[in-house]
Amino acid sequence: MHPFPRPFSSKPALLAVAVAAAVSSDVAAAEPPTFREPWRPQFHFTPPSTWMNDPNGMVWHDGEFHLFYQNNPFGDKWGHMSWAHAVSRDLNHWEHLPLAIAEEGGVMAFSGSAVVDHGNTSGFGKDGRPPMVAIYTGHHTGKPLQNQWIAYSNDRGRTWTKYDGNPVLDIGEADFRDPKVFWHAPTRRWVMAVSWPLRRQVRFYASPDLKRWSHLSDFGPAGSVEGIWECPDLFPLEVENPDGGRRTKWVLVVNVGSGAPAGGSGTQYFVGEFDGTFFGEDPGSVPASLPASEPSGRVLGDFEDGYGGWVATGDAFGDRPAGGALPNQQAVDGFSGRGLVNSYLGGDRSTGTLTSPEFRVDADFLNFRVGGGRQPETLSVRLLVDGKAVRTATGGDAERLAIASWDVREFRDRSARIEIADRATGSWGHINADRFVLASSAASKGVVGANWADFGPDFYAAVTWSDVPKSDGRRLWLGWMSNWTYANDVPTSPWRSAMTAARSLSLRRTDRGYALLQRPVREIESLRGTPWRVEGLSMNAASERLREVRLPEGLADLEMELEGVPASGRISVVLRHGAGKDRPGITRVELDAASGQLRFDRGASGRKDFSAAFTDSHRAPIRIEGGRVRLRLLVDTSSVEVFAQDGETCLTELVLPAHPDLTLSLESDGAASATRVRRMAVWPLRAAPPTFSSKP
Repeated sequence: MHPFPRPFSSKPALLAVAVAAAVSSDVAAAEPPTFREPWRPQFHFTPPSTWMNDPNGMVWHDGEFHLFYQNNPFGDKWGHMSWAHAVSRDLNHWEHLPLAIAEEGGVMAFSGSAVVDHGNTSGFGKDGRPPMVAIYTGHHTGKPLQNQWIAYSNDRGRTWTKYDGNPVLDIGEADFRDPKVFWHAPTRRWVMAVSWPLRRQVRFYASPDLKRWSHLSDFGPAGSVEGIWECPDLFPLEVENPDGGRRTKWVLVVNVGSGAPAGGSGTQYFVGEFDGTFFGEDPGSVPASLPASEPSGRVLGDFEDGYGGWVATGDAFGDRPAGGALPNQQAVDGFSGRGLVNSYLGGDRSTGTLTSPEFRVDADFLNFRVGGGRQPETLSVRLLVDGKAVRTATGGDAERLAIASWDVREFRDRSARIEIADRATGSWGHINADRFVLASSAASKGVVGANWADFGPDFYAAVTWSDVPKSDGRRLWLGWMSNWTYANDVPTSPWRSAMTAARSLSLRRTDRGYALLQRPVREIESLRGTPWRVEGLSMNAASERLREVRLPEGLADLEMELEGVPASGRISVVLRHGAGKDRPGITRVELDAASGQLRFDRGASGRKDFSAAFTDSHRAPIRIEGGRVRLRLLVDTSSVEVFAQDGETCLTELVLPAHPDLTLSLESDGAASATRVRRMAVWPLRAAPPTFSSKP
């Protein structure tokens, strides 16, 4: 449970400020929700109104999938966090139930899990029926403390009673949260995985009855440790073996608050063994990684030998570039060579601008590095065309400069300038910038050496359902479809946030180690309408046929398989929302075979001015074997989920187009023109509206 933007959870006053942002007047429900509001997802789960984040308490019981979630049920009050509740029999249609576990007595209900206590080890059962037991973090509003609580239900989760002996686990820590509990049959006891966020560790505990817990072991730090560790999960998972036979490995999931491949929060995993006490990472589980990419091109400013014609005003930038950190500034890194632009001259109170000479836009991308404060209104790097700002970037409240990139194809052959502006005077009131280059392709930062479940920016807090019947046999999960860097800013009303589509999981052994495979659950296929199909066509022929498809509601399920993909060349699936109208949205999913990457570009998809952190493009590694590529896209009103190579590579992305109607096309460069479309199908999807129950 990453409750709100940083700082994390130790100061109740800061929590109140953050909740105020989460449930501000622009998202408070003035009228009952229609579920047809602009950008409201039509087959993804959303709350009726107000705020939602982590999925919680996910358990199957008596024919129902239960989904609890972090929710502030009081749209006009601050500082509340409880468990809201919904159930589904098909993972598509959800029934919203009354609030399940409420904040009471100065203790919020933060993230956790739920189990069915089949053996009634807890003693909470009644009339010979097993109870449902929720295990969650109690966050104390009056002191810096988080500990683990339980509650139980004997009516299929409709009403809940908090245990009189709470908390059941307390180590006196301000940050200690998100328990995931499961029954470990070989040792005949309950096991809990719980996050120790600031130590970047997962702690394991055991209990005979869900009430008394003893410490077993710790795992970490490992993998990505830039952000805090949250929302762990631990489960066995079958390895897909094309030669037959069955093999199982254990997967430990750790969600991280920052440092993910697309920036901000994300989900990493470790593959290994668990013996009931210790989890050990498999040494053969090689993490996926990508090096940083900064293509060469025409340098507009590298600040190695002065400002080189850039004009400074005010007192923030001085008459020459900085060589690193300035007096009383934290260490600055991530810049190139000897010099950089640094507006900390004289401290945060200084202000001014630095503007480039005029130049002609003669390449497709403008790449640069930026750091400093995250204050888009007062600290910015801006591209000015005809005196108007057409692109803007800011820092991330960090002195390290990060790689940034703008797609400037629409301004080709026009005159432009770059302006670096510091109009801020408070904390983090400065900006760092370096190495502005016009290039033929986008630059991107490297991916940390960790196994990432999803390379898009909008997949977080993913955890699995417990107690899915053995007759079903699947391991199922979903995640929160947003990112902590801009979750409070997404301009939707009267709700904020959605869940991803539910996905089934398995493992595949590859030359890079074990890869987690994610596929949309088969239940989504029940929403499909009449398909459009082609087989055995060239790229050009398939694209011409694809232009026949129009989806007025913008809901689509696209599957395609390509063959003869060359070792070089680029192939794109292009989504156009509102073609022929003002402000059409263009989203591009591009395969770059030469670099072995899949790139998602939402730079021209639609609304993005609400946050400088809502970045344009993201990339992921993709393995191409035998020249074959399989892609599946799930498109909803405000999201696109990409599953490549049977879900070995995934990208989940929010998009906010001005118009819902959708058309599709394929594009390829000369090197890829001989690629053939072995098969392709597009299904329109029906909406899955929720129902409501006012009775427990």
